[in-house]
Amino acid sequence: MENRSSILQAAQSAPEDSGRTPVCGACDKIIRGRYLVALGRSWHPEEFTCSQCKVVLEEGGFFEERGSVFCTKCYDNRYAPNCAKCKKKIAGEIMHALKMTYHVECFKCAACRTPIRNQAFYMEEGEPYCERDYEKMFGTKCHGCDFKIDAGDRFLEALGYSWHDTCFVCALCQMNLEGKTFYSKKDKPLCKGHAFAPV
Repeated sequence: MENRSSILQAAQSAPEDSGRTPVCGACDKIIRGRYLVALGRSWHPEEFTCSQCKVVLEEGGFFEERGSVFCTKCYDNRYAPNCAKCKKKIAGEIMHALKMTYHVECFKCAACRTPIRNQAFYMEEGEPYCERDYEKMFGTKCHGCDFKIDAGDRFLEALGYSWHDTCFVCALCQMNLEGKTFYSKKDKPLCKGHAFAPV
C-alpha cells in the first residue's frame, strides 16, 4: 500500500538573510521582496503555478512530475491511477493486489466487507476474503487434531471427515491407519487388533 501524500511537496518561504539575491525560476528576473523556495530554486510567489491550470501554488502543496509542477487536483486527474473495482481515480491511499490498483475501501472482504489493507487474503470464485472469514467459510479442519488442513498438507478422507495423514490413527493404540484396513466404532477409527474392544 502507498500513501501518495508522501510525495506531496510544499513551497517554502525564503530563509531570512540568505546572503544572495534570488532570481526567479520562472522569469529569470531578480526577486525583490517576498519569494518562495521550491525544487531547489527561488520563485516570485505569483509565478510558482500549476503547469496545467495555472493556479498559484504558494500554499497547500504540489507534485512534480517530469520537470513540471502540478496542484493536487491536476496531478490526480493526469497521473492518478484508476481503481480496478469502481473505475474512479485514486487520490490518497492506494492498495495494490492481484497486479491491480484499488482504493483501500474498494478492496474488501466479500464476507465481512472490511477493507483488507495489508493483511493476508484468499481468493475464492474471484472474490477476496480475509483470513478469518476464509477459514470460517472454506477452510477444512482435521477431525483428529481440530487444526486446519493447509494447502500442501497430506490429508485423507475417512468416516465422513478430513484427517491429516498423521492424525488418522487407532483411537486406542495410536497406530497410523493410513492405507490400512480399519474399523469404526462411534466415529472413531480402530485398528484390526482393537476392532472389537470397548471404546
